[in-house]
Amino acid sequence: MTGAPPPDDVIAAYGAAGEPVDLGGAWRVGPLVFKPVEFLPETLWRAEVLDALPGSSRFRIARPVRARDGAWVTRGWEACRFVPGEPDVRRPDDVLRAGAAFHEAVSGLERPAYLDLRDNPWSHGDHVAWEELPVRAGREALELLESLLRVRRPVEPTSQAVHGDLLGNVLFADGLPPAIIDWPVYWRPPSWAAAVAVADALCWYGASPALAARWSHLPEWGQMLVRALIYRIVTHDAGTWACEHVAAYRRAIGVVVSHTEVGHG
Repeated sequence: MTGAPPPDDVIAAYGAAGEPVDLGGAWRVGPLVFKPVEFLPETLWRAEVLDALPGSSRFRIARPVRARDGAWVTRGWEACRFVPGEPDVRRPDDVLRAGAAFHEAVSGLERPAYLDLRDNPWSHGDHVAWEELPVRAGREALELLESLLRVRRPVEPTSQAVHGDLLGNVLFADGLPPAIIDWPVYWRPPSWAAAVAVADALCWYGASPALAARWSHLPEWGQMLVRALIYRIVTHDAGTWACEHVAAYRRAIGVVVSHTEVGHG
């Protein structure tokens, strides 16, 4: 369910005017998009990074906007420039290429300290996937995780700031580079971020196993796929399970485990 739109005084604080248009989790008012702040330290860090990020011919970003008083956040709301385009889950390869370009652009960032404080189902699933927390899950999740945990092995990747939810957050518009939006920040290998997008495509959007094979040149690819699915399953376990959820994960697990066992890391 979509929440309430930004109040009039918040809209005015950013210099916008007009009737809010529901974008599903965000609201467009003229040239700006407003979102409720979920975790203030992340919002502030991300705004500073994206504000300073040089432009690129390979991707666009939704530039953050300061309120008239210079603040990034007003009464629990943040704002950014509207970028035209629509997500297209039928184009996972293009999503991954855009993600790679974005990750290259942010590769020099230092690890944000707030990651040690963030506590939500997604960060919990991430920590479990990387063996930083023990596996504690319900029956459905444990059954799904069994074969993934069996093939998981230690890796020594190079981590950086990455986008942890690419597939639905890359927008395409004719004649423009892809746009990266709604950046949930993780400190993991770029190949893991790609693997999360591939896992999502396998689970929910009917992607062929060939998608996983096309990106097997990425470092520790098999292990990244394993960790991507563990991350998603443990996170999902914080909610509810339906038969279709279990079936979707099982299909993807079959692809990932077989891919891992034939020697792709």
